[in-house]
Amino acid sequence: RLTGQQQEINNLIQRKNAVDEENARLKNEFSNLNQKFKDKSQELKDTEECAKKKEEQNRLVIKNLEAENQGLNTCCADLLNDLEKLRKQEAQWKTEKSGNDARIKTLETDLAEAREQMKELHNICSNLSSQVAVKQEEVTQKDCDVIRAR
Repeated sequence: RLTGQQQEINNLIQRKNAVDEENARLKNEFSNLNQKFKDKSQELKDTEECAKKKEEQNRLVIKNLEAENQGLNTCCADLLNDLEKLRKQEAQWKTEKSGNDARIKTLETDLAEAREQMKELHNICSNLSSQVAVKQEEVTQKDCDVIRAR
């Protein structure tokens, strides 16, 4: 009977040792899993913090882009107003140029007519000068004739 009890004690000791080994292995595994959990929790915390920073940066970028866009919209509106003013000024200048071109054409025509009249008057003057010279010659001839007749 002692031997049976001894055998049972030995079996119980072996089972206890096996349970102790299994327990140690499970504790080690639990410790490893717990460390992995802590590492993953820290990683998640770091990732969330990084995501928050990125989100804040993105908000700032969006805010700056919206402000820049507003400035560009204002600039575009000013440029469009300037363009409209320049187009109106161009139309006015074209109208003035057209009027000036017509006046220049009229003046050129008047100048051509005046030159033509000057040529005609010059010709008339030349003819009259020739006639005066002829008449002077005649008068001189008649003076000479009068003097001779006396």
